[in-house]
Amino acid sequence: MKIKLKIQQKIQLFIISTSIIIYLAAIGYISLNDRKEALENATLVTNQIVQNYAKEISEQLNSDLSIVKTLSYSYLIYDSLPTPQWKRLFKDMYLEVFPKNPHFYALWDSWELKAIDPNWEKDFGRYSMVVSKNPDGKVFSDSSYRSMEVESQIYDKIIKKRRIPSIWEPYLDNYTAGENTRSLMTTLNSPIIKNGSYIGIVAIDITLDNFQQIVKQISPFNGSYAYMISNGGLIAGHPNQELLHENLENIFPEDFKTYKIQEKIKEGKAFSYTTKNSDGVKIYYSYAPIIIKDTNTPWSIAISVPMETIMATANKNFIISLAVGVLGILIMAFVITIIGRNISNPITKITALLKQLTNGHLDDKMKIKINTGDEIEEMAKALNGSIEGISKKVDFANHIGQGDLNHSFDLLSDDDVLGKSLIEMRNSLVKADQDDQERKKEEEKRRWANEGLAKFADVLRQNNDNLENLATEIIMKLVDYLKANQGGLFILNDEDKENVHFNLISAFAYDRRKYLHKQVVFGEGLVGTCAVEQKTIFMTDIPKDYIEITSGLGSSNPSSLLIVPMKIEDTVLGVLEIASFNIFEKHEIEFVEKLAESIASTMSSVKISIQTTELLERSQQQAEEMAAQEEEMRQNMEELEATQEESTRKNTEVEELLKQSQQQAELIENKMIEFEEREVVWDVKLKSANEKIKELEKKLKMK
Repeated sequence: MKIKLKIQQKIQLFIISTSIIIYLAAIGYISLNDRKEALENATLVTNQIVQNYAKEISEQLNSDLSIVKTLSYSYLIYDSLPTPQWKRLFKDMYLEVFPKNPHFYALWDSWELKAIDPNWEKDFGRYSMVVSKNPDGKVFSDSSYRSMEVESQIYDKIIKKRRIPSIWEPYLDNYTAGENTRSLMTTLNSPIIKNGSYIGIVAIDITLDNFQQIVKQISPFNGSYAYMISNGGLIAGHPNQELLHENLENIFPEDFKTYKIQEKIKEGKAFSYTTKNSDGVKIYYSYAPIIIKDTNTPWSIAISVPMETIMATANKNFIISLAVGVLGILIMAFVITIIGRNISNPITKITALLKQLTNGHLDDKMKIKINTGDEIEEMAKALNGSIEGISKKVDFANHIGQGDLNHSFDLLSDDDVLGKSLIEMRNSLVKADQDDQERKKEEEKRRWANEGLAKFADVLRQNNDNLENLATEIIMKLVDYLKANQGGLFILNDEDKENVHFNLISAFAYDRRKYLHKQVVFGEGLVGTCAVEQKTIFMTDIPKDYIEITSGLGSSNPSSLLIVPMKIEDTVLGVLEIASFNIFEKHEIEFVEKLAESIASTMSSVKISIQTTELLERSQQQAEEMAAQEEEMRQNMEELEATQEESTRKNTEVEELLKQSQQQAELIENKMIEFEEREVVWDVKLKSANEKIKELEKKLKMK
């Protein structure tokens, strides 16, 4: 059975219970995030701290190692000096360096006897010089020969094989402090290598007391501590003195194996992990590498932080959040009860009014007044507005029924479905008349375009033997038909393939023809751009004096500019440019585009016709020239024949003269002179005739 509850009861039941659930979920979520952020922040801080201290220790060790490397490099001059001299020189250098570095325990070197003594033949045996301090702090030096009879297990087997700088594993030494006190120390050494041969090493012994003090100071959280580990896993610094020089594997055997601590230290990696100690307490460990330049034996420093210390602040915030949440729920329950009472009473009044509307009762007196200042007051106002709106709809419907289609009516909102239906009903009656008017306008535009195309078809059929006359007639009538102000027609001129351009062959502006001369190449200005893109250009935002600058059609600034390519398929034969103080409409632009296609086709035919006529005239002229040349050739041939006959006759006369030469010896000389003169004349004529024959032969070949 369904339980019926009043609004106030529902508010108290559902809102309060829902609020409690939301509060608990929010508190839980915030607390978990707070704990998570606290853990992340603490681990980041811990990692940063250990990295900073690792960097500090690295800088100190690198500084000490740089001194040793500098000495080892400078000692490469040993073989350029006599042995006693370089030994004394290097000892003086030690005595100079040692006091300036009070943290040095000892500064020493070791020289292979085989390298410094040409008479020494063994692979072992070395000379060593040491500068150190006694218990009173006084500096003293000593030198000695070592491993003269047998190889040293440490030096010859291990140290000597290292060819790069290195840091030794920590070791306990009581050389200066006495047998009862032993210091944890390490050694930094740099080999002396010359021409690939091992000569010796330079090294410093330093105590780790300074680093031990640094490690003791590292405690960023309550219960946290730090420790330093060598490359071999020995503890080189720890707050607990008893753990110094112990192997880390003996202290954390499980962690050492599980997290591969030794491998990561040797690789010089920063890493961290969380685990439980022997007491079951969760501990966060963070390791940072201590990198010593030019060596391959990095050390590490680590920080141990109890997780409960990290989470202490988050746990405290959780308790505070829980207490605030419970108090908030109690306050909210009281407030919801009061609000529920204020909501339910006005709703009861509104419900009674809605019941009257359901029964179809409508009266202006049905309006109610509620001054709660909240959504319920808005609800009452909305209901009053609905009553008023329904009354207006009834009145509007009555006017429509009486045929008053111009009666005004305002929608209550965009979601007023009934009001929209009434307006649509009125609009449907008005729409028929509007559609009829639009249809008439479209028909008028089509008629205008068809008449224009027919008119220009007549123009294109006329003057088809002269491009300039045809272009002038087209542009004049087009400007007039469009009621434009200016126009121009550009024709493609491709006679010179090296200079292809468009000529403005006709322009019309302000009811008269303009005799302008303009050439436009592809891509130049708007006309050239239109020709390249083969698309119509229509502009309404035209800067002042733009036409005068770019189109050459006049100086007046139009309101719109229309440039249309005249093309056949993909070939542009010309461009139409029309400017007007009126804005061209869409149907006018489409009309000009269709007309441009017809003009292009006609222009193409006219150009072909003109070219054909020119070819015919040129052919006739060439035929006449050929006939004249043939007549000239005939005359030359006749002259040639006459010349040949004259030559034959002269030869006959010569023969007669030769026969008479025997009888007329005395006249021979005179006759010979005369003959020679005539022969010269004949040779000239023959030469001239031969040249004419050659010229005629050339002309015949050309023909």
